[in-house]
Amino acid sequence: MAAHNLIIILGATASGKTKLAVQVANELNGEIISADSRQIFKRMDIGTGKDLQEYQIDGKTIPYHLIDIKEPGERYHVDAFKNDFYEVFDSITAKGKVPILCGGTGMYIHSLLQNQNYTSIPANQRLRDELEVFSKEELIIKLNAYDSHNTAHVDLSSKKRLIRAIEIAEFLRFNELEIIERPVLQPIIFGLKNETEITRSKILKRLDDRLNSGMISEVEQLLKDGITTETLVFYGLEYKFISNYLENLITYEDLKLKLGIAICQYAKRQNTFFRKMEKDNVAIIWLNAAHETNHLKQEILNKVSIKKYNL
Repeated sequence: MAAHNLIIILGATASGKTKLAVQVANELNGEIISADSRQIFKRMDIGTGKDLQEYQIDGKTIPYHLIDIKEPGERYHVDAFKNDFYEVFDSITAKGKVPILCGGTGMYIHSLLQNQNYTSIPANQRLRDELEVFSKEELIIKLNAYDSHNTAHVDLSSKKRLIRAIEIAEFLRFNELEIIERPVLQPIIFGLKNETEITRSKILKRLDDRLNSGMISEVEQLLKDGITTETLVFYGLEYKFISNYLENLITYEDLKLKLGIAICQYAKRQNTFFRKMEKDNVAIIWLNAAHETNHLKQEILNKVSIKKYNL
């Protein structure tokens, strides 16, 4: 098997990614790069499921990156993630260690595998609003009016992608796109997958644990620190529902029920995105997340051939 310079472990929420990544890192002298769009924020620990104690193994801490790098209230986007990822990737490989990308934010992971420079092109909300009224067929006609050099890559399967493609093509009519030279990634990608009922059971058990561990108090403190409810809602389901509970819009029983359902639906959307990645020719080696972590670790070790770096 060809040597790899990056291991990726992905999966939906509550699939056991971090625990497995730590085990693999411990065996291969690795460091973990988080691909989680919310764990980058400080003081948002329980709600984002950082579980930092999982990085402890055999009396040592496995180094991790892109966690707790931003203050709550700051915004973060795909292009910022790519810049941060490559900086950390270079640092890890320069030390002769193995980078292991671990997370469930498929959009972040996919952006690296596609290696598209277009992620740096900003959103044009005015244009998006104008295009939203058109059908797919009409959007394709509009797209074809642009320079084919900027549109040949486009997936025509959805309105959302077509609108983004027109947004990019329109930007490139008046702007030069800076091409940044990046290291060539040679990843091997593992995905953790559970049966739906197992996923549901794990999500609900974890939700109970986090509520009992002070997740509501964490949100209360963020509000006291001046983070607005609108900002917290932007950061995801736990913060949205707990904010509603703190504003007496829902009861505690409704909080548990509705939040549990919403997280299960989110896990389903994550798995849908991973399937979409496969349709984009991303090869994912699927592992049964119901197996013991040691068993899964050995499956990965059996398949991995890692480039050796000079220390």
